[in-house]
Amino acid sequence: MRRQRLLLMPLACIGIVGLGITGYSLTTQTNAQTTQTQTIAQGTQAPLREPDVVYVPTPQETVETMLKLANVGKNDVLYDLGSGDGRIPITAVQKYGVQRAVGIDINPERIKEANANAKKAGVTDRVKFLNQDLFKSDFSDATVVTLYLLPELNVKLRSQLFKQLKPGTRVVSHAFDMGDWKPEKVVQSPAGSTVYYWVIPKEIPQNLGDS
Repeated sequence: MRRQRLLLMPLACIGIVGLGITGYSLTTQTNAQTTQTQTIAQGTQAPLREPDVVYVPTPQETVETMLKLANVGKNDVLYDLGSGDGRIPITAVQKYGVQRAVGIDINPERIKEANANAKKAGVTDRVKFLNQDLFKSDFSDATVVTLYLLPELNVKLRSQLFKQLKPGTRVVSHAFDMGDWKPEKVVQSPAGSTVYYWVIPKEIPQNLGDS
């Protein structure tokens, strides 16, 4: 009888440990479900993927330079790729009277901030912000495209611009160029930033079409 009791003790210990692991798993799963429920309730969502760049706002003086260089006006539809807090689309509508402006950003927090800024500026009837991956977005109805990305991202985006945009569409970039696609104009903003300007050509040069 003594030997049987000793044999039963390890089995009992295994059972207790097993219950402990199972309890931990259930608790973890419950916590995860609770966090997910809280996130949905708060109206937020996780980013589609990690952003390609660290968010750095374009100085307002540079925003003005970009929009003036593109000669935006009442007949334009502007898309800002990587729109951050929404200052370029908002300024384009509020100050330059563009017909419509759309901002695209992969970070839902930036979209939330941009929507709040558009509401404060009173331009929500003509400005909207899309939580999308700009490399998978449709901006084919744009007459003006603005961006503040990185050189390699500009080059990656180049073929998409050529495929989607109509000839004559203006493209303006803060700080970075488009590799082999030479700009038509390069200017300095009062804030000291470099601004590049291109126009989509009728015929895409062969060396630029498949970047």
